[in-house]
Amino acid sequence: MRGTGTRFLIVGLLALLMFIPLWFVSAIIDDRTRLSEQTIREVGEEWGGSQLLSGPVLILPVEGPVQVPETVEVNDPATGQLRAETRMVTEIRAMAPVILLPETFELTLETESDIRSRGIFDVPVYGAEARIAFDFDTDAASGQLRPGERILWDAASLRVTVTANRALRGNAELLADGRAIPLEPRADGQPGIAAALGDPREIGAYDLTLGFNGAAELSATPMGRTSRVTITSDWPHPSFFGAFLPDDSEISDAGFSATWTIPHLARPLPQAARSDTDLTARATSAFGVRYFQPNDFYQKAWRAARYGILFIALTFLTVLLIEGRTGKPTHPVQYILIGLAQSVFVLLMVSYAEQIGFGAAYALSAGATTALLTLFGAVGLKLGRRTLVLAAMLGIIYAVLYLILRSADYALLAGSTLAFFALALTMIATRNEDWYGPATAGPRRPWFGKPKEPQNGEPEGTPPPPA
Repeated sequence: MRGTGTRFLIVGLLALLMFIPLWFVSAIIDDRTRLSEQTIREVGEEWGGSQLLSGPVLILPVEGPVQVPETVEVNDPATGQLRAETRMVTEIRAMAPVILLPETFELTLETESDIRSRGIFDVPVYGAEARIAFDFDTDAASGQLRPGERILWDAASLRVTVTANRALRGNAELLADGRAIPLEPRADGQPGIAAALGDPREIGAYDLTLGFNGAAELSATPMGRTSRVTITSDWPHPSFFGAFLPDDSEISDAGFSATWTIPHLARPLPQAARSDTDLTARATSAFGVRYFQPNDFYQKAWRAARYGILFIALTFLTVLLIEGRTGKPTHPVQYILIGLAQSVFVLLMVSYAEQIGFGAAYALSAGATTALLTLFGAVGLKLGRRTLVLAAMLGIIYAVLYLILRSADYALLAGSTLAFFALALTMIATRNEDWYGPATAGPRRPWFGKPKEPQNGEPEGTPPPPA
């Protein structure tokens, strides 16, 4: 029989060769993942897409004097002829409006999640209701005027920017001191709503209720001098993002609740300005929550393919150690078949998970693979009672893999611990091995193939000459 060291090296090379089928499996999983993401994106966009609320802001039109050139005909006293003369005249024209942000801004967002299906894919979406209580300090507007300018108070309007008007559903109501004010789409072609207020100096408090659909993300901008935002939902897996993280949050299987309190000094937005700061607010100050799907079965399958080489190597090692005691070496082709079976396990898992869910798919795929390899060990490898060792090792491998896939946070810990213990047990099990081959008499038996016959009349059992 060839030296144990040589057999270990060859089995190690065969294990590395298994990177090839695992790479193809990973490519298939990537294709399915992209298809899933495309479906989620399409359905989400049809439902409303990611939603970002920005506003409300108070728009105060301004008019003022402007010097403009005017051409007139005058009589030239020297010639007595009419000639054209340009002079500067003053006209009253529309100027850049004054834009005020709220003083107090309390936004409450309540969402209820739902699942929409397309084919075999489930897409999480939500319906939301926003309630905003706010007010404005109209006295701050006078500080933005230049000499000769005046505010057209009766033409004041309120504006709220949304991601897309097609997402608006349900309630849409604006109350000014309890008086309902009609809402209309923005007249400038941008997504959002607007309301003609009349003179806002007589209004003390506003309340806006807005219903809308969305998917994937929900965010807002802190528009007030003091902004307090609360988001509650029945979605159990929030992922907070943006310029600000919540001051306080509660997350459970029944949903989550999160609260932000943001002073105006924390955002680069003036309370009163002559330019529109909406783009700046959306780009630098937006925050919110993603409706995260943790560790879905495509992620699990991809990670299973990445960990696959470890578990294939452990199975090869188990077979190598137990067949070494039987005197019946395993052929390299048999090792390749074992590795291919464990590579196909990942495909089985993801294909069944699309139909029956991850838990049942994993149990079915792992059970089928374990049964197949155990039967192969008993019938194909002729391991006898040592087949039970192979079955037990496969059971441990797939149990540990399940734990790794269920918890992404502890995947590295579990995988590295398993690899360490496998290496330690191998070192213990092979502590008395003669890595250069046995020195006992007898015909040389190759790792695979027929034993070498004695030559030149050597009696059977003659040890080989020393190297």
